[in-house]
Amino acid sequence: MSVDRGPAGSLAKVEAILSNPAIYELASVVPAHPRPGRPRTYPEFMAIVFAALLSVWRSARQVEAELAHPVVWSFMRRAVAERFPDQPSMHLPARPMRRHHYTYLRDRYLTDPQVLSELGRLHREAAVAQARRMGLLDPDGPGSFTHPHLSRMLHADGKVVAPLYRAGPGDVHVDRRTGAVRRRRADPDAALHFQGDGEAAWGTKFVLVAARSGQGRIILDAQHVASPGGEASVAMECFERLVPLAPGTVGVIYDMALRGTHHQRLLRELGIVCVNRVMAAEHRKGEGSGWKGVRIDKSVHVEDRTLRLADGTTTIIRLFARAGAIGIAEFSESGTARFIPLKRRRVHRNRLKDGRFAWYQDYVLPAAYGGRTITVRLHANDEDAARGLNRTENVRPIPPADRDFYKLYQRRNDSESLNRLLEDSLYIGRAHSLGHARQQMEILGWALLVNALTLARCTQHSLPLTA
Repeated sequence: MSVDRGPAGSLAKVEAILSNPAIYELASVVPAHPRPGRPRTYPEFMAIVFAALLSVWRSARQVEAELAHPVVWSFMRRAVAERFPDQPSMHLPARPMRRHHYTYLRDRYLTDPQVLSELGRLHREAAVAQARRMGLLDPDGPGSFTHPHLSRMLHADGKVVAPLYRAGPGDVHVDRRTGAVRRRRADPDAALHFQGDGEAAWGTKFVLVAARSGQGRIILDAQHVASPGGEASVAMECFERLVPLAPGTVGVIYDMALRGTHHQRLLRELGIVCVNRVMAAEHRKGEGSGWKGVRIDKSVHVEDRTLRLADGTTTIIRLFARAGAIGIAEFSESGTARFIPLKRRRVHRNRLKDGRFAWYQDYVLPAAYGGRTITVRLHANDEDAARGLNRTENVRPIPPADRDFYKLYQRRNDSESLNRLLEDSLYIGRAHSLGHARQQMEILGWALLVNALTLARCTQHSLPLTA
């Protein structure tokens, strides 16, 4: 198999798909054919394979045309026979699979809510296991909560898939000559979603969660966003499913769709950090500042501390949070405030008796205050709520001003690249089918292809795959 960093050929993709063991694990979910009745012509795993091949040739009609070529179908038959030499029931027949075989299985079985949920569960388990074999999300891996390593981080983003038809539900077409009114074809699950840059997009939205090694990405989860504005809650559901499967996860990288309430759940319940920016107080237009204008960061009073100095006197230092960083505000005689950010030293995560986590961070004070270390709580509690302070909205374990932030947050570019990769796998950038259930099944097939190519690269380069 020849799969390098560049674009892979069609047959290399087909071989990678058939070599991916997750394909056959997911096929076990397809319900057995009811009896009496004519037995199925093709093994159950071919429904999953066909869904993955949609991302190779970008349409079901083209997949049917390619499989009809004797070279392609003979190649697939030989690959399956070599993988299952002692299981004739898994072998492919002489006649190639056609589009209607796939659409029947998809609409009859694969889009059933229970079957689709089970397919998602098996995919998550298989994908996390594959990531672990590649050295990702390793509990004994490099990095820490203070200085996380990218191999132990999840990165995720929302992606709006353009619908198969441009019309919206309820749109009609009026024939100017006859006056006949005809309802236009439309995707019933399409809606108006807003992207991270503020632009609106019409389509069906999904949250994609992935991890990355030097050889490529492993897509761990893909979940439909049922309603506009629900991206953050769906992303949290994905993290809540994945973190127990991958206890080596240190944190997640996301855009500003995750707010303080989501940070609180990640810290307290899942025990991981989130790397993202803090929402700005405002943007002001200015010369040479670009279309977004000048960013004005929020400054929020966090707490006061009484500090005993070396000469025996005491002083009160006021701790503020600005753009996620903890610092001291010093006021001049004219009342002008100067923000002095504190250097991070160490993050503490303590497991409580109720199963939740408590988070604290040590900061180094300036030399004028003796260079001592103070500890600041990162999670919110009832005392903050009584004061009206949303601590997790304004305080970040790793703020943008820290040097570790950009090493981690650059992985956001990979999330955008992953979104583009999905769009390029679609015919003219539009969904293969109608309805979120069908689209989620086909995005799952695309994820299996991406994971298969990454595993093939690891095998080709003889990288160690640990158990």
